[in-house]
Amino acid sequence: MSFKKDLRQLLKPYYWVNIILSITYVVSKRTPLICNFLFPEADCELDTRETEILFFLVIVVMLRTRKAGSVTMVNYLSSSFVYTKIANLILWLYADVRYGLPFGALMILSSLLIPEPSYTGPEHVTYFRGPETLEQELSHNPSTTWLVCLYAAWHPACVNFAPVFAELSASYSLDNFKFSKLDVGRYPEAAKKYRIHDGPTSRQLPTVLLMVDGKEKMRRPQPDSNSKLQKFLFSKDNMKATFDLDGIYQDCKNKLAAKSNKKTE
Repeated sequence: MSFKKDLRQLLKPYYWVNIILSITYVVSKRTPLICNFLFPEADCELDTRETEILFFLVIVVMLRTRKAGSVTMVNYLSSSFVYTKIANLILWLYADVRYGLPFGALMILSSLLIPEPSYTGPEHVTYFRGPETLEQELSHNPSTTWLVCLYAAWHPACVNFAPVFAELSASYSLDNFKFSKLDVGRYPEAAKKYRIHDGPTSRQLPTVLLMVDGKEKMRRPQPDSNSKLQKFLFSKDNMKATFDLDGIYQDCKNKLAAKSNKKTE
């Protein structure tokens, strides 16, 4: 089912356009008809420098997608597009500046006209505007359990996690168990308050907090005893198991039922 869902996702223009941009140079150089037209004086083979660039690209993509916590084919592609397109730009510029500049313009144009599709499914997420609004909500309704996602809209790992968090909110949200998000990229004071590094190389984005009785009970990722950040894969199964969402949901549901019965007595 997941594989079929990924295939349907890949039919959207954003993905097939970026796939084409990501393989333009290799296809052009290895297809004799195209190669002879574009590079009439060159061999239709990848030289040492071009092979080194592609090999370095593979290493970068593997490292970055692992750090981003990508677990599906679509997530791997989304995380790697920026690196593959930059590598193609370098290869085109290396081969001929006259080809590199139009390719760079095409990259920019495609990113403006065909943005990455956002999650459009059901969600029950409250978006807080700054840490003050979150603190006010926690103090006014301390009996409500909150799962808070601290994220940055531009961070690849946060983009990949967005549909997972939305789906969980649609499945587990109750009147006394709520899901929320706070953009620490837009509100840096929130990053400072919750001790999160919000730079481009941050390994703390996203960070998910479980707030019980108005206080933080646990978070992921979290530092170990040596203050070293422990890696956490933000998959749906990991979220359910680590935060015991089934247990919290049942407990909150029982509290709602008990409160309702008390009112009817």
